[in-house]
Amino acid sequence: MSATAEKYKDAFPIRTVSALTGINPITLRTWERRYHLIEPVRTPKGHRLYTKEHIAMLSRVVELLERGIPISRITYASITENADNAQTQEQMFWQRMIKRMSDAIHRFDESVLENTYNEALSLYPIETVTQKLLLPMLERLGKYWESGEGTIAEEHFFGVYLRNKLGARFHHKKRLENAPTFVTACIPGERHEIGLLLFALSAYDHGFRCILLGVDIPLAELPGAVRQSGASGIVLSASLIQNASDFEQSLKTLVESSEVPVFVGGFASLVNRDVVEKAGATSLGTDFDISFDKIAAVFKTRKLKQTPSKITHL
Repeated sequence: MSATAEKYKDAFPIRTVSALTGINPITLRTWERRYHLIEPVRTPKGHRLYTKEHIAMLSRVVELLERGIPISRITYASITENADNAQTQEQMFWQRMIKRMSDAIHRFDESVLENTYNEALSLYPIETVTQKLLLPMLERLGKYWESGEGTIAEEHFFGVYLRNKLGARFHHKKRLENAPTFVTACIPGERHEIGLLLFALSAYDHGFRCILLGVDIPLAELPGAVRQSGASGIVLSASLIQNASDFEQSLKTLVESSEVPVFVGGFASLVNRDVVEKAGATSLGTDFDISFDKIAAVFKTRKLKQTPSKITHL
């Protein structure tokens, strides 16, 4: 890569910034000329390019405008107030993406949903988009549905959209023939499998294979699946546990009848951490990086059925 290309590789043209922020290109040029809020990078031919930091700051400007502050009163200091570090600016960006995606789901607008997803992917790696956008969206929709603010139709609309996207990603994954394997399934009564699919994709990146059994699987079926496949562990996905005491008993039975470690992930594994751990399983939560750290720690104390060379970096 040439020095010039390297200089501009993380900058974006004005049309992309306009799509991401909702600010008209003419307005962006006016703000630059009249108020000097943002000074874009210039190519040798004079074209404007904007960095991720510029985009985060412009999102802050839009937020201030929506609060009723006129553009003439917005200064660099007000833009960076409570956003004086990259982490805060990034949080603002993801909040904006989540709101845009939520509005699109409410209107059943797949084109806006697609544009939002693609825009996020144009700026961040797919793992970051999964962690910062897709997982928070799933949690948000689940809470809306549980509280009655959202509809089952909205949740299913987003589920079908994501399932198609994730299916394409699975198709292009390189197969890991001799990697340690998980039997993965949703707990009985759980009909939301997107979190499980996202975990399985992350597992491939961490050197594991997953046998996906999908939704609403009786736990008694899993030890047999482990024996038949030679799997190294069981991973359950749970967004909501209806009856904690019944689940604890059935999970305890699964742990006692399995020769491999049992893990429970998803939002319910955080809310019901005591239930999961009392049954002898390991609670993973919703953060995939933390989940695989926990998995690695468990495997350090137990002998894998397959060579664990693929997970030495965990």
